[in-house]
Amino acid sequence: MTRKQAASGWVTACALLSLGTLFAPRPAAAQQAPPPLETIHVAGNVYMLQTPTAGGNIGVFVGPDGVLLVDDQFSAIPDSIVAAVAAISDAEIRFLINTHIHPDHIGGNENLAELGVLIFAHDHVRLRMLTGLRIPRRGGIAFPQPPEGARPVVTYSEAITFHLNGEQVRVFLAPPAHTDGDSFVYFSGSDVLHLGDVFRTNMYPIIDVYNGGSFSGMIEAIEIAIGLAGPDTKVIPGHGFGFTDRDGLIEVLVMMLDIRHEVTTMIVEGRTLKEVMAANLTAAYDEQWGQEATWNASDLLPIVYNEYSGR
Repeated sequence: MTRKQAASGWVTACALLSLGTLFAPRPAAAQQAPPPLETIHVAGNVYMLQTPTAGGNIGVFVGPDGVLLVDDQFSAIPDSIVAAVAAISDAEIRFLINTHIHPDHIGGNENLAELGVLIFAHDHVRLRMLTGLRIPRRGGIAFPQPPEGARPVVTYSEAITFHLNGEQVRVFLAPPAHTDGDSFVYFSGSDVLHLGDVFRTNMYPIIDVYNGGSFSGMIEAIEIAIGLAGPDTKVIPGHGFGFTDRDGLIEVLVMMLDIRHEVTTMIVEGRTLKEVMAANLTAAYDEQWGQEATWNASDLLPIVYNEYSGR
């Protein structure tokens, strides 16, 4: 595998995401060393690969027809991904689905493409790769434009279905939620949903307004996922340790609905954003979801307030 990106700003930026902390000071050697990937069997033909910080969880669908990946972390770990997949299956990695545009989910694209992996994503993901990227954490962070080789080869406007390894893999656009190009992936035979960053279990939802996300769309998307999930469905979050289920989705939805109710009530009362921020509306949820320094209630509440106040 070549390392054409090794000295580029793209690799440097993506590597800084490797342990889930944005731009935290670390020795140069640590930036280059790929983190270990834990392999977790989810159900049926589906596994997930997880870093020690559960950032950018990778879905792995295996079988005699080949391997399909969902997301690929950042560019520092393609070798780790290939090695982890090889420990699960002797089949070649044939397909990769990007659930959205963020660097910690597309960073390995170019290197995997060099191995012959065919990349799929929603139209908006490819379009956003034609310029520099921006993510919402820390008030907005810019990233260099991804290299040409990282771009999806096949894109879709609404949905696409893979007929692979004896089951259907349905990939379809979610409402504008985390971004405006979020895709859900449902492995029908294995009964597993991979929801990308629309769903996370270790922090408050991130609404990327720079890339078309919205809080109302996030609620709608989670409601769709709950409608798809049955009693035995396993759900892989974009971020969070291990997989969960329909009850995990409902838990997040209840939190979001409660936050929306509290914020919109204060908006109707004519309260300012400053007053909303001072009201400690998320106190009941902060211990569980508000411990990430780069994204907590102080980041989420202004987005909710501005969206529902029309600002």
